[in-house]
Amino acid sequence: MTLDEAWRILQENQFKRTKNRDTILQFFSHKDRYLTALEVKNFMAKDNPGISFDTIYRNLTTFSELGILEETDLNGERNFRMQCDPGIHHHHFICTACGKTRSIPHCPMEMITVNLPDYEVEGHKFEIYGKCPLCVEQ
Repeated sequence: MTLDEAWRILQENQFKRTKNRDTILQFFSHKDRYLTALEVKNFMAKDNPGISFDTIYRNLTTFSELGILEETDLNGERNFRMQCDPGIHHHHFICTACGKTRSIPHCPMEMITVNLPDYEVEGHKFEIYGKCPLCVEQ
């Protein structure tokens, strides 16, 4: 997702453009991996030492609910990344060491729903965890 697309979504949902939101979105737009709220806080604290976790989590949650950020749970902690390929159904391989992701275009639900003929599936989440080639090498 581009920054322009993110701001369009925020404006359509009556969210104002603030310095904190802009900084968070800029930070995510340059990363191709999942990030924790602590990583966001550490980045933002350079220019805004008084930034609170509450402000960061509130914005991350809003961005996630609006589909600007993707969210996953890694090691019991919420992690976020910029939405990739909005509107295109896909899944991810997530490196447990560095957080980098790789898109997986195929969905296993096609095979799974065959075994659920009388069930109505309302949603699913499929992620593969492991180490990327760079982390394996180290």
